[in-house]
Amino acid sequence: MLTETQLRQIMPNLKPAKAAALLPHLNRAMAEYRINTLPRVAAFVAQLAHESGEFRWMEEIWGPTPAQRRYEPQTDLAKRLGNTAPGDGKRFKGRGPIQLTGRANYSRFGGLLGLDLVSAPEQAATPTVGFRTAALYWANRGLNELADAWNFREITRRINGGYNGLADRQKYFERAKAVLATAFEWIPRMSVPGRAAAPAREVPTEPLTRGYEAIRRLKAPKKRAKKSTAKKAATRKAPTRKTTTKKAGAKKAPPKRPARKKASAVKKRPTRKAPAKKRTPTSRAKRD
Repeated sequence: MLTETQLRQIMPNLKPAKAAALLPHLNRAMAEYRINTLPRVAAFVAQLAHESGEFRWMEEIWGPTPAQRRYEPQTDLAKRLGNTAPGDGKRFKGRGPIQLTGRANYSRFGGLLGLDLVSAPEQAATPTVGFRTAALYWANRGLNELADAWNFREITRRINGGYNGLADRQKYFERAKAVLATAFEWIPRMSVPGRAAAPAREVPTEPLTRGYEAIRRLKAPKKRAKKSTAKKAATRKAPTRKTTTKKAGAKKAPPKRPARKKASAVKKRPTRKAPAKKRTPTSRAKRD
């Protein structure tokens, strides 16, 4: 059973009077959906502390702001939230510690809790219904099992759709673990003075979503789909050859003249030998 002292140690900004008023409803909702061990309670309370600003915001403040005008019909966000009639945006605004939003969510959660939240949506902001809605959502999303494994990061992803505010959530989680480690006493089916103990409830098998998740998903930037490797290969450009650019003012090289053919060898005419001179009688012969 979570005590008032423990709750205020985890949430130091929570005023004593408010802590005393909210604690019985918080304990009853946790017992109803088996949030009944140290890791489960620590993770659950830490996430709610971040989501609601230490239970400061149990109902969305209506402007309407430009973002809230998108809750009205004829917008993509309104379609996701199931808002079909004029005024549904304000009528089914965010309520409770997890900010249940939209006609479709009010109808679905109300049906699972046995309440008509469509006709009386303001019930979702009351401590009784608000904490029951949060505990139902928690159990249905498999967060008890993740808490048993101390997987706080994945709990954050399933609640937030990402990891927004993870450092702040972890701060509350570490504080809750330290507070509950030495003084945690829990009776799974606790009794509240003047009331019978609430039996642990079964949860629907189909995962529930809440309106605030849909809002965050719509605002998140869309990721570009990666091209397949086959498409990448097809779209690759063939490597282009580098072309050398001519410098301005550079003289053009003179065109090469075609090589002349070598003249065929001229046949040399055979040289005639000069006729041998006839010997004349020498002077000796004359003397004889």
